Amino acid sequence: MEHGQEQITVVDENGNEQLYEVLFTFESEEFGKSYVLYFPVGAEEDEEGEIEIQASSFTENPDDDGKVAGGELRPIETDEEWDMIEEMLNTFLEENDEL
Repeated sequence: MEHGQEQITVVDENGNEQLYEVLFTFESEEFGKSYVLYFPVGAEEDEEGEIEIQASSFTENPDDDGKVAGGELRPIETDEEWDMIEEMLNTFLEENDEL
């Protein structure tokens, strides 16, 4: 799935690194946070043709030149955030189904 998006490395609670493909990122003024939706690189679709998409909030860590040099992923904390993320994902998928 090539869309020119970047990849991120996520370290799980056991210290294992997993490479993920970034689906999209967005900012929410309502919650004052940035969010990233991502899925494992090489993920296989399940029987329904779906891939498990994960979501996190994040804070960017700019380097000395002001470019993003990584960031810190944080879990989604509220049902309101999950509802907003689900709405953004559905809109994203609808827009990209028409391509």
